[in-house]
Amino acid sequence: MDQIPALIRVFAYLSLLTIGGGMAAFPEMKVQIVEVHHWLTSDQVTHVYSTGQMSPGPNMMMVAEVGQLVSGFLGALVCALAFFVPTGILTFLVGRVWKRLEHWPWRDSIQKGLGPVAIGLAVGGLITFGKGAITGWLTLIVGLITFYAVVKTKINPVFFILGSAVLGLFALR
Repeated sequence: MDQIPALIRVFAYLSLLTIGGGMAAFPEMKVQIVEVHHWLTSDQVTHVYSTGQMSPGPNMMMVAEVGQLVSGFLGALVCALAFFVPTGILTFLVGRVWKRLEHWPWRDSIQKGLGPVAIGLAVGGLITFGKGAITGWLTLIVGLITFYAVVKTKINPVFFILGSAVLGLFALR
């Protein structure tokens, strides 16, 4: 219960870092959760994020699981609200302004400039996640095969997640 104010501060702050998607906030999220507040271990964050990928809805609903592990149901609720409400309000406000600037000459240039930034932030999150998830040659090979299959096929990624769980159960003990 005493962690609730800290959870709200951390996840409201992280909410504003999600330009490019939730993965953009992942590096700072990991620092805050593991190194600053010591709420979870690095392995736990990797596990929580991985299970969040299998859950329906936004994959960053994993923030609710972090809150639940730290402070139970109330922690889950405040983390979800703190993470999604500020970004939702900001998105609504920026969307209204953006619509009004439809004929502004700089609008197209700003849009073109934000795309690479969003990609860079997302890749930064991916690299941070990968450092914890790639633990040897087998996990590297599984990651590369999965990446290739996701890019080249239309197989639902949840099957790769389930397959890697089975692989981990038998091969990564």
